[in-house]
Amino acid sequence: MSPDELVLEGIVITLDSAGHANIAPMGPRVDRAITRLVLRPYSTSHTYQNLKATGRGVFHITDDVELLARAAVGQLQPPPSLTPINGFLCPRLADVCRWFAFDVKSFDDSAERIVIDCAITARGEVRPFFGFNRAKHAVLEASILATRISILPGEQIRRDVERLATVVQKTAGLQERRAFDFLQTYIAAQLAASEP
Repeated sequence: MSPDELVLEGIVITLDSAGHANIAPMGPRVDRAITRLVLRPYSTSHTYQNLKATGRGVFHITDDVELLARAAVGQLQPPPSLTPINGFLCPRLADVCRWFAFDVKSFDDSAERIVIDCAITARGEVRPFFGFNRAKHAVLEASILATRISILPGEQIRRDVERLATVVQKTAGLQERRAFDFLQTYIAAQLAASEP
């Protein structure tokens, strides 16, 4: 990894061998020009299994925090609209800021976290990125917390959600409030179910 590579949060779409789409939030390491990306899914994930089967997918940059929140916990009903990419097996999100079609170059599956090196083969911009908003970032952080319930102590998650709620209260619009309310409800239910 070069010193200027960084983790970029987004959404990855992959297809299974039957052509069914899996939509998952993921933060690959990317270079600044986004010419390649390194995914690190767990060996049990659909993303890994699908990429092992098909060798390609699409990475998306979006400012739709409701989509990120619901994808993080696997509650995408109704699913977002997809659209085909000319000459590429996997579809992309219809409403997205930017998308990057990629082919897998190599897998390192010697550990629980798989390292998948990918090259960008096509890209496009659908609409401008909204811009920096603290509430959107708070929802992103809460989405990550929602996926860590079995890893982090419940009290730490509660403290972090409470801190993020203040940011949302001060800086959110309707989309961000809906997304954060959804995550607060989800996290509270999951913590209650996981604790004696």
